[in-house]
Amino acid sequence: MIAIIDYDAGNVRSVEKAFLKLGKKVQITRDPQVILSADHVVLPGVGNFGDAASNLRRYGMEDVIREVVEKQIPFLGICVGMQLLYEGSEESPGVPGLGLIRGTCRRFPEEPGFKVPQIGWNTIHMMNGGELLKEIPGSSYVYFVHSYYCLAEDKSCVKAVTQYNTLFDASVQKGHIYATQFHPEKSGDVGLQILRNFVSI
Repeated sequence: MIAIIDYDAGNVRSVEKAFLKLGKKVQITRDPQVILSADHVVLPGVGNFGDAASNLRRYGMEDVIREVVEKQIPFLGICVGMQLLYEGSEESPGVPGLGLIRGTCRRFPEEPGFKVPQIGWNTIHMMNGGELLKEIPGSSYVYFVHSYYCLAEDKSCVKAVTQYNTLFDASVQKGHIYATQFHPEKSGDVGLQILRNFVSI
């Protein structure tokens, strides 16, 4: 069973539909016992970093996520769900992330020809291997919606990068923690393969 953490994140239903399309059993929940008994756990998210971090803590999900990681249950963060894994974000100064990945999130610079937020399709470029991106062709297109991007201190955990008006982490893996800045649930066949790879871990 795949547990999708419900913390008023916004894109929970589209993530659920993608896993159901793969024929997987899914439960949207904030029940710690359900989450900790799941085979896989997903933290989706769209919106403001500070609000998302506040909701996680308000619903008592921070400690649950740390326990999921300690138990080595495969864990996937998507979009803001990825950003929350880092130590913090320029979007919400002083609001700590989970700190499971060393690094921070920054706002895209304002430059002519580049809209912020970045909305639409862009290529990912693989690096350092990674189970999540197995059998994904190089320079595949995936779908992004974000104004802030992640930069990990340990580049060995970065499994794909994307170039917009700066180079940023598109996907990371640290142990059983996986994350994508893009939305696999909105990325067509490539995205479904990425989710298929996740549930096969």
